[in-house]
Amino acid sequence: MQIFHNPVHDKHAGRQEMFRGKLVPCHETPARLEYVLDALRERGIGNLLAPSSPDLDLIKRVHTPRYVDFLASAWQDWVALDPANADTDILPSVWPVRGFRHDIEPTNFAARVGLFSFDSGCPLTAGTWEAAAAGAACAIDAARAVTAAGGPRAAMALTRPPGHHAGADFFGGYCFLNNAAIAAQALRDAGAERVAILDVDYHHGNGTQSIFYERGDVLTVSIHGDPTTEYPFFLGYADERGEGAGRGANLNLPLAAGTEFATWTQALQQGLSAIQAFSADAVVIALGVDTYEGDPISKFKLKSVDYLEVGRKLASLGLPTVFTMEGGYAVADVGINVANVLEGHGR
Repeated sequence: MQIFHNPVHDKHAGRQEMFRGKLVPCHETPARLEYVLDALRERGIGNLLAPSSPDLDLIKRVHTPRYVDFLASAWQDWVALDPANADTDILPSVWPVRGFRHDIEPTNFAARVGLFSFDSGCPLTAGTWEAAAAGAACAIDAARAVTAAGGPRAAMALTRPPGHHAGADFFGGYCFLNNAAIAAQALRDAGAERVAILDVDYHHGNGTQSIFYERGDVLTVSIHGDPTTEYPFFLGYADERGEGAGRGANLNLPLAAGTEFATWTQALQQGLSAIQAFSADAVVIALGVDTYEGDPISKFKLKSVDYLEVGRKLASLGLPTVFTMEGGYAVADVGINVANVLEGHGR
């Protein structure tokens, strides 16, 4: 397995996020990835590789050009307002909700931040763009690796910040560029006619769903906490099946808080069956391990040993596979759980 590791992931390190009216330390930290790296090295899993330069043309076919341009310049614009801003991360404070216009990009910086975001728990920092762009490069390289002649059967984009909450033109949920969606597009560009994305993170991949909701060439499947009680709340329901050309190409499998592995596995099998019925040529696994019983912000009950079986079941698809790193906030156990998935999948 080839593992494309983001060498600048730690340049994105948010100081604080907003939670229930308070600024609290960020759950999404550089340590998450370092624990994964340590576990992979200890077990000898995969070949660690640095990514190439990001393919901005491809990224701008998944995300809108004006959104990408905003991310690339946001920090410079923020500091230009006041040099003292360099000591404070960017958090949005105003949003264009129902009835407001979204087609206009105001010149006011606070308004622009709100236009391109959907929550106040996702700080944009001095190094966010560099880290996110390098992460997208990891996803592209992983996709190109598994579709190359003589390439590996599986590859991973080992990166942060994560990506599955980022939509075509918005960030949130710790996510800025949607690595799973970018990998899927790279697979399509490399010749895969039908691609599936299977999101096993605790939280619904709302960004991924919205990007492909009207496309029939990419099947999106998500197993996640019931959005009536779990973030991101406003997307991820079972009746969301896609629209237009994408009708039937979106499958949400929401589960109640407290779900244990036996029930979760039934949903996984349903998702795998949907991918097989779709006749996918390749699959992207949005790998969140915040389904772990010890995760501080999630409520499923998977144990570390269960992730070995998860990896085995994913391997049963027999498809070229790209893994993208998503959530998992029980930091000391993240590496064990990710390594177990990859070990179960096969090296």
